Order: sequence, then C-alpha cells, then structure tokens
Amino acid sequence: MAKAPVLTPQADDFPRWYQDLINKAELADNGPVRGTMIIRPYGYGLWERMQQEMDARIKAAGAQNAYFPLFIPQSYLTKEAEHVEGFAPELAVVTHGGGKELEEPVVVRPTSETIINASFSKWVQSYRDLPLLINQWANVVRWEMRPRVFLRTTEFLWQEGHTAHATYEDARDYAAYIHKEVYEDFMVNVLGIDVLLGRKTPRERFAGAVNTLTLEGMMRDGKALQMGTSHELGQNFAKAFNTQYLSKDGRQELVWQTSWGSSTRMVGGLIMSHGDDSGLRVPPRLAPVQAVVLAIKGDEAVLAKVREIGDRLSAAGVRVQVDDRTDTPFGRRAVDWELKGVPVRVEVGPRDLENGTAMLARRIPGGKEPVALDALAGLLPTLLEEDQALLLQQSRERRASRTSDVATIEQAVEAATAGGWARIPWADLGEEGETRLAEHSVTVRCLVAEDGSVPGSDDAPGNVAVVARAY
Repeated sequence: MAKAPVLTPQADDFPRWYQDLINKAELADNGPVRGTMIIRPYGYGLWERMQQEMDARIKAAGAQNAYFPLFIPQSYLTKEAEHVEGFAPELAVVTHGGGKELEEPVVVRPTSETIINASFSKWVQSYRDLPLLINQWANVVRWEMRPRVFLRTTEFLWQEGHTAHATYEDARDYAAYIHKEVYEDFMVNVLGIDVLLGRKTPRERFAGAVNTLTLEGMMRDGKALQMGTSHELGQNFAKAFNTQYLSKDGRQELVWQTSWGSSTRMVGGLIMSHGDDSGLRVPPRLAPVQAVVLAIKGDEAVLAKVREIGDRLSAAGVRVQVDDRTDTPFGRRAVDWELKGVPVRVEVGPRDLENGTAMLARRIPGGKEPVALDALAGLLPTLLEEDQALLLQQSRERRASRTSDVATIEQAVEAATAGGWARIPWADLGEEGETRLAEHSVTVRCLVAEDGSVPGSDDAPGNVAVVARAY
C-alpha cells in the first residue's frame, strides 16, 4: 500500500492543501472566537522578518512610527460618510465598559484614518509642519463572515501609513512612491513574488479614497491576492476633521492626504505563491532560518561538528539553526524542516565525517548532494541567492503563462474560471461589464496602461482591466 502524503496534493484540493500546510508546518491555529487566529512561533517569525524588511523601507521613505488607540469614538467614523458606509458591515462596536453602558459607543479599530486625522488636525498648524509622515504597526478588527487563516481573519496584524501634504501633487507622488519603492521592492526582491501594479476601479477602491493603487499576486491556483494598497485620500478626511495649515502666502489651506497598508495576508501569499506538495518554500532573503544543520546521530563527534558548522555559517552571514535533537528520529526532523520550507539543510552523520563531507539538501530547486565541509561557508551564500532568484522566476513565469488577452466578457469569465487571469480593454468592459463579472465571482483586480505601467488617470480609454477570481 502506498504511503499517504503528508499534505493533501494541491491538484486534488488546493484549499485543503493550504490548511494542511498551516497546521503541519505549525504556522497558526484558529482562535477561540470565530475568525480569529493564533500565530505560532514559526509563523510569527516569518511575520517578524516581513516587519523588519518593510519597516526599513518605510523609514527610508521618511515616515516615523507611532501608535494610536485601539478604540475609536463612533462619532469619528461618521464624520466621513463614504468611509463609515464602506466599513459599517465589518465594525465591532463596544457599548459597555466597567459594568456600565458607555455614553458613546466605541469602535474597535478597523483602520485608523479617522483617529489619526483627529490628531493631525491638532499637530498641523503651518506649512512648516508638512509633510507629516506617520506609520503604525498594529492590529485591526474587521468582522469577517468567511474567515480563512492569514487571508481573511476578524483580527489581523498590519502596518498602516498616514500622511499629510501641502499639495495634491506631493500626496499623489508619495502614494506612488510607497506603492513602488516600498511595497513592490519588498514583495519582488524579498518575498520573491511577481506582483502586478495597477489602479483600482471606483467600485473597488478604498472607502473614502479618491484613488487606490494596488499590488496583485497570482497564486499557484491562478487566483489573485491583493498584497498591499496605497491610497490617495484627497481632502476628504481633511474636510471632515478640519485639518488645515497656514500656507506661505498666509492663507488657511486643507491638507492633502494618503494612507497605505500591508498585513499578515502576505504570509498567506507567501504560502500560496511558493508552497508545493512537500510544504513551504521560504525565500532565502526572508527566511528566519536560511540553513539548518542536522545531526543524524547522537555521536559526540557528529554533535561537535554540526555545532562547529553552525558557527562557521553564522560567521559567513547565514541565519542558521543547529538541530541536535537526536532523541527525535532524523527522518521526522528532516520532514518537519522541509514542511517549514527552510532553504537549505546540511545533514551530518558519522559516515559524512569520515568522508569530510556533509549532505546538502536544497528545498527550493530540490535535490541533495555531498559537499566538502570546508566549502560550506563559502558556497551557501551563493546558493541562497540562486534560490531566491529561482522563486521569483517561477512566479513571473506562472503569471505570464496563465494570463490571456480576451475581447469579450464571456472569454474573461472563462479564463478566470479556468484558473488564470484575463486582460480586456476597459473601454470594452466598463462599469456595466464589471457588474456582470461579479455575477460570476470574477472581479477587476486593477487597471493597467497598455504598456503595463500604472495609469495616470482614472478610466483612461487606453487602460486595460485585469480580471480574475480572487481571495
């Protein structure tokens, strides 16, 4: 009888594979309240690395980190009509505290535009105070009817940036900068995911924004995942909260604003973009552990050597972990590390010591080969960069091979239903066609220019709509 696979094969049941992997790789559990999640140490380690890489890019863009309250007065949300209407179905509202009914209900933070603008209206007095560039790492709550770990949870972790500028042009350019130089740079060069940059349609844009820029990734099942967004808020929130500044000309002017965010949804994107039937494949630049050195047996000489190898690799700049838990069978440990997607395993046993070699197993391209012990520290950094490049290449090839140019709505639905993306001229689709797509659970993920760049204006005649089924 054939041995049962550790994970449900992707081809058999992709959603089941996803859930199996989260459980078997010990990434997360469901929380006790429906829609919440418990992020386990290995999963949180992935998120911490994402935070570190993103935080460095956000700070390089001039933003500073701050923190704002979890509870928001309900009256704040009602100040911007489109914003509260967009979030109303997802709000968690607290009506009692300390055993008493509250004079005013408070909303558990779904996003922070309103409460941050209340502070901006106090902090901004003069053009000298601008631009004001703030980022927050926090949790948010949006009541989710169809929860899925990492992808759609009632509570999730994220960063949200909020800025105020003196002119429309400054705000527009900063939102575009975050979109490309922070989000795209991180997702392509660290996550190894090929993302499509574009502009959301009015139907899909953020509630209260005048323009939303998005990054869409194609998962291994051909569906789209929104990986991050950057919004131009215009002066909508400035009007609602009277956020003004004294210009150089001595006039009171409303500020122009942006907001932008990315979340633990990126962990789900990492899983579904790179994972295979053996588990995760973690990009080396992201991986909390880039190489694990495993002792095959509890021989003292072997244990001493794996610890020595660990020290050498660490000195060479590799994030390394030594696995000397020889009371656990080697095969089980090897499978566990494969499930977790550690890029490289260095396996050492008594016979390897005799030969002066170690067995090198590469998770991303696959395969195992003996390597001289003395060569490991010099070889691994190069191999890790090769593996990083391979993941991005595979992601790009997948999107290119599974994206079709179509001429009709029917063809667009067919392509999306078959597990791919479709490109159709916006002039041939329009808002009416967008509504027809939604009837088939297909959405316009974004608009792109004919040359693939981000359009310079809403619904320009030359724009192309990229449509797909999405998470």
